[in-house]
Amino acid sequence: MIVVTGAAGFIGSCLVSKLNSEGFNHIIVVDKFDNEEKNKNLEGKLILESIDRDDFFTWLDTVGEKVEFIFHLGARTDTAEFDKALLSKMNTEYTKQIWEKCIQYQIPMVYASSAATYGLGEYGYDDNQENIPKLIPLNPYGESKNDFDKWAIKQEKQPFFWAGLKFFNVYGPNEYHKGRMASVIMHAFNQIEKTSAMKLFRSHNPDFKDGEQMRDFVYVKDVVDVCYFLMHHRKDSAIYNLGSGKARTFLDLVKATFKAMDKKEEISFIDTPADIRDKYQYFTEANMAKLKSIGFTQEFTSLEAGVEDYVKNYLSNHSYY
Repeated sequence: MIVVTGAAGFIGSCLVSKLNSEGFNHIIVVDKFDNEEKNKNLEGKLILESIDRDDFFTWLDTVGEKVEFIFHLGARTDTAEFDKALLSKMNTEYTKQIWEKCIQYQIPMVYASSAATYGLGEYGYDDNQENIPKLIPLNPYGESKNDFDKWAIKQEKQPFFWAGLKFFNVYGPNEYHKGRMASVIMHAFNQIEKTSAMKLFRSHNPDFKDGEQMRDFVYVKDVVDVCYFLMHHRKDSAIYNLGSGKARTFLDLVKATFKAMDKKEEISFIDTPADIRDKYQYFTEANMAKLKSIGFTQEFTSLEAGVEDYVKNYLSNHSYY
């Protein structure tokens, strides 16, 4: 049995689809399952059992020896959430419990960290674990993720294999339920479809022109390919970056979206809201050398190819992966 927590969510449901496509059908999906829109992500997928996240540890204590792998992708992911106690409970303490159970039952695990841990990138975007205690996340969500990373690398007792993945700007199918937390590509598609135009945040940094703020956008299909690789690799336990390794501008992203939609470009700029202006990231780019050094040699999907696949095969007909 393979466990996927956060399985009804964006990345989790795509991972279930990837596992199914590779012949893995004895999958235990863990989530809250209280969001009908989100649950649509799992329709048609081959699943052995669904477990409420509040019942997960009780369930695990009855079948722990039969679990082959745990992908812990469940989290409170809202970067605008300021309830630190809630974030600590859901993102830090819950993950510690999974870690302890993986030691107890000898289960290898992969868990979701986040590039939000890097803050403004004062120490760069290298997944060097010596830098983790120095990082200054910009919000409580990033802090909760970094708190677990800091805890994990200090532990003398560890699962026999574990990996933390610092997800950068992931986009792709199965994010219809995410609302304002959905990727810029999905927001661009919806705005262009509705108005035939797209508004981007103006730059308030003299080093960047309007629309040339840069992010490392990574296609969700590449993300789940890395998860699948690690499930078989099971060595070199560490925290790894997971981005495309190449920063691209928001203008690149929007132009690719217009092209995939066969629409004429119509782009304008609006001020970045004052309340987030001082915490706005103008550049992120994952150093992917560490993951490549352990044998992941697959090329990452280009932004243009990823946007085209996402727009034409999913967003345009509201289909799922």
